[in-house]
Amino acid sequence: MSTVLETPEHQALRAAVAALGKRYGRDYMTGVVAGEGHPDELWADAAKLGYLGVNLPEEYGGGGGGIAELSIVLEELGAAGCPLLMMVVSPAICGTVIARFGTDEQKQTWLPGLADGTRTMAFGITEPDAGSNSHRITTTARKDEASGDWLLTGRKVFISGVDIADATLIVGRTEDARTGNLKPCLFIVPRETEGFHRRRIEMELQAPEKQFELALDDVRLPADALVGDEDAGLLQLFAGLNPERIMTAAFSLGMARYALSRAVGYAKERSVWKSPIGAHQAIAHPLAQAHIDIELARLMMQKAARLYDEGDDMGAGEAANMAKLAAADACVKAVDQSVHTLGGNGLTKEFGLASLIVASRVARIAPVSREMILNYVSHQTLGLPKSY
Repeated sequence: MSTVLETPEHQALRAAVAALGKRYGRDYMTGVVAGEGHPDELWADAAKLGYLGVNLPEEYGGGGGGIAELSIVLEELGAAGCPLLMMVVSPAICGTVIARFGTDEQKQTWLPGLADGTRTMAFGITEPDAGSNSHRITTTARKDEASGDWLLTGRKVFISGVDIADATLIVGRTEDARTGNLKPCLFIVPRETEGFHRRRIEMELQAPEKQFELALDDVRLPADALVGDEDAGLLQLFAGLNPERIMTAAFSLGMARYALSRAVGYAKERSVWKSPIGAHQAIAHPLAQAHIDIELARLMMQKAARLYDEGDDMGAGEAANMAKLAAADACVKAVDQSVHTLGGNGLTKEFGLASLIVASRVARIAPVSREMILNYVSHQTLGLPKSY
């Protein structure tokens, strides 16, 4: 992989994280999946080395970097076969939102723990009846005028890691949003808050982080549970969603690189006739195309991360969506071709590629489908009329 466009600092970070990833690898992650819970050892080591909080402010124990640095961490761990999904959520989405919009007290309470790995936070936006339409979010927040508390009521679905996270950053809407104007608000809901219920969703996907459906039944929160300004609306929401898309791209690229490296290694050694199968163009060309797709997707991811870190939220929104789509497509194709290269061995546990078939599809679906990204580009970039 070429790193010529990266700074020496980024190259050093990439090499250091890759070394950490090699110490754990796919076998470690497979063992974690076979049991229950979070990959605590890897999480703790990544935190100790400053990787988890690399994007968070230095005054709160972070590295003072940005999403560009955090995406390098996630990609390299993924390329080593041990990605950390909660990195997409805890430091990238929640940490970024609190760092940008949280009160001083919220920053002091949460950022040091998110940076050193001792605390984690989940993110709850998706709802059963809203799907990709965030304008249909029905989780509502109303104020108890007598106490100043907030009361949250609603449901969320496919929320990762709620059982291991100390709190969940919930996206709700203030009551006047029912007039049709989207006015999302963000609330920190501690895991054991009364009225905050979770039910695990059984998934075919094999991952350490489990998926949950949430029910909020008049969850009472203090006034300071609100993150940022009640009237900030989309600005605060997309401060979290753009990093989510960029980090999903990093997650996909890491997975794609891992699969491709296994296939290339196999194609160099496996001989059926007189030469390794990698000498045949029918094997070599699809693998070369997968490599090209990965490299192109990374360029867009790097552009998106740079725009976001420079404060260009609008520009980053377009680039982050494009990067997520390109990386997800590259990942699906790389995994599929890698499995095909290994033939029957590609479906064995020994080679560890078969489980990636399901995992690679996730990036095409979550956190936003490729069809909704194409809608975004056609409407926002090309100026074409909406079909809905």
